[in-house]
Amino acid sequence: MTDHVHDLRSVREATERLLTAVAKLDNAALAGESHLPGWTRGHVLAHLARNADALVNVFEGRPMYESGTARDADIARDSGRPLEEQLADLRDSAARFLAVGDRDQDWSRTVELRNGVTDLAANIPFRRLVEVELHHVDLDIGYELTDLPDGFTGREIDFLADRWSGRPEVPPTALAATDGSRRRTGSAGDPVVTVSGTPAGLLAWLAGRGDKGASLTTAGGPLPALPPL
Repeated sequence: MTDHVHDLRSVREATERLLTAVAKLDNAALAGESHLPGWTRGHVLAHLARNADALVNVFEGRPMYESGTARDADIARDSGRPLEEQLADLRDSAARFLAVGDRDQDWSRTVELRNGVTDLAANIPFRRLVEVELHHVDLDIGYELTDLPDGFTGREIDFLADRWSGRPEVPPTALAATDGSRRRTGSAGDPVVTVSGTPAGLLAWLAGRGDKGASLTTAGGPLPALPPL
């Protein structure tokens, strides 16, 4: 069962790690390329700040974003700001999210995210944690998938494996991690492909990051292609 109190604490800790790391950069570094195609580090930071505000909207029953076009325009607008402005926005928007998360509320209620996706309010802190942790990696400033907390990596693998479950374009697939954990994903039926590797390697493939599964081994067929996130 989701523990939103634990997840909010994890968000706070992950945000502090991110702020500490970003504070060591300079304006030139912010203009450099991130791991995300077409995005500078400034784009990643702008997205993180606007995502925090978007999740406040979710908590408060408003649309997550005005529109996809407005979301993209806000990120583009804020991407070129100097370091001090980026840091202040990242810190302030994170504080707004955590303040809403600390309120008494019905954590069992259903809330709406983008594109008609719904979830329980109790799961929103973990969704924010995913944003902070994976985009910290995306910044390409020395924080890698192997640096992610073990508990986080396992939960995110579970989340993504579930996301791709039932997708007809993904063959029935067994996931075998070197830590002994076993999962499955893809369409229904007995697994026809087994994908094996480290938890970080499996996460890289499922999330479309890092080496995108190049370090994994397969049995029964090639590494399945996954839909875009």
